[in-house]
Amino acid sequence: MSKPRILIVEDEPSILDALQYNFQKENFDVTTAIDGRDALQKCQAQVPDVVVLDLMIPPPDGLQVCRQLRSEQRTKNVRILMLTAKDDEIDEVVGFNMGADDYVAKPFRVKPLIERVKALLRRPPAEDDDREQLSIGDIEIDRTHHIVKLRGEELPLTPTEFRLLWTLARQPGRTFSRNELLDCCRGEDANSMERTIDVHIRALRKKLLELADQIETIRGIGYRFRPMRNN
Repeated sequence: MSKPRILIVEDEPSILDALQYNFQKENFDVTTAIDGRDALQKCQAQVPDVVVLDLMIPPPDGLQVCRQLRSEQRTKNVRILMLTAKDDEIDEVVGFNMGADDYVAKPFRVKPLIERVKALLRRPPAEDDDREQLSIGDIEIDRTHHIVKLRGEELPLTPTEFRLLWTLARQPGRTFSRNELLDCCRGEDANSMERTIDVHIRALRKKLLELADQIETIRGIGYRFRPMRNN
């Protein structure tokens, strides 16, 4: 079995060396870059399975690199985990809107970071579905602008709640395990953190008001979005 290919893009030598060493120990095929231009060139030369991408690298910065990778056919499905010193929800939303799959704030611990990368690699391949908006019943979801509306009224969802709703509503009727939802939405170590999904689901249901029961609990498995006729 071939090693998973990872590109680490980081301009701080101590962090880059630590990540390279530890990912190699975990049997990854590691390539490194210290700026955005080098990162894009290496992605084109050999498309990685996952990119660990620092936000504040020399130009083009991490967001520009992320957007460029998502815009090109060869690299649009590469998993991207973004590193940033900005531990702020608004920055997280910006990163997700640019196409990042997960987001880790510095300082971080290496082992949990590796587990999050492994979680990204466990995700099933992306389907050829370029939709950025969904309309399902009275719920409208705009992924581009990170907006959810219920009967025309905008709902104040957190990034995690938004990603949960998007994941479930995109495939109504499909049952997702807690591990799958955690991998899709946060990338945490699913074995130890899967019950955090229950907390986010409860919060999401509360915000959906009378449509809360559209998210069904499948006992012993996880959750699904109940199929409903579009308006």
